[in-house]
Amino acid sequence: MIDPDPVRSVVLLRLAEKAFRPAPFPFPLMHVDTGHNFPEVIEFRDRRVAELGERLIVASVQESIDSGRVVEETGPRASRNALQTVTLLDAIAEHGFDAAFGGARRDEERARAKERVFSFRDDFGQWDPKRQRPELWALYNGRIRKGEHVRVFPISNWTELDVWHYITEEQLEVPSIYYAHPRWVFERDGMLYAYSEHVQLIEGEQPFEEYVRYRTVGDMTCTGAVRSRATTLSDVVAEIAATRITERGETRADDRVTEAAMEDRKREGYF
Repeated sequence: MIDPDPVRSVVLLRLAEKAFRPAPFPFPLMHVDTGHNFPEVIEFRDRRVAELGERLIVASVQESIDSGRVVEETGPRASRNALQTVTLLDAIAEHGFDAAFGGARRDEERARAKERVFSFRDDFGQWDPKRQRPELWALYNGRIRKGEHVRVFPISNWTELDVWHYITEEQLEVPSIYYAHPRWVFERDGMLYAYSEHVQLIEGEQPFEEYVRYRTVGDMTCTGAVRSRATTLSDVVAEIAATRITERGETRADDRVTEAAMEDRKREGYF
């Protein structure tokens, strides 16, 4: 099971608990670690895995850089987000996974709207929207050849609001950064980014303290926050119900590189 976003991961973990407990999960958990993560998320990850007693595989982007598998970007707009693809595909090959569960949803972004619940990937780990299989009447074809795999998205048809309604109903804990909190940020291209040692400011940018929360979480260098005073689950649900912009559309710089940024990354093997 893999998913870079903690909120979706929390939901997937609860669904896995309902499916398999009291037995252990029949698969490990995996995190592709960019090394540029929010500390609150890593603390939550390690604590939750310990509570569940499940096996966690950490695939390191830094190790991919050190081994020469990928080349790190430089400059004020540098990000390790795209580098995750090679690390992810290497980990899938190393551990021989023929299926990987994730929490991507069709409402997030136009390329993900093309996804199937069973998303077929070829022996290079690549995604071709024209080669995806029909899923009539919720019947899924998981047949693959050696070297191929599928990404499985059980909550593909959920919305962001559905996710938070489920979290509320199940009273699930999420990382603290999904609630409003004071944080030092800076503004770039209309988004608020966390000020940290992983970012390089452009001339004229100044860090300032603001009350923010995160709607989705990935690499610190490409994930924006939103101004917010939502400090409870009910506050977050009300805030999401009133918005008309998806979480990725509002807060993810990696989706703004080009009009087809997400689709281009997915074709190469991204989540």
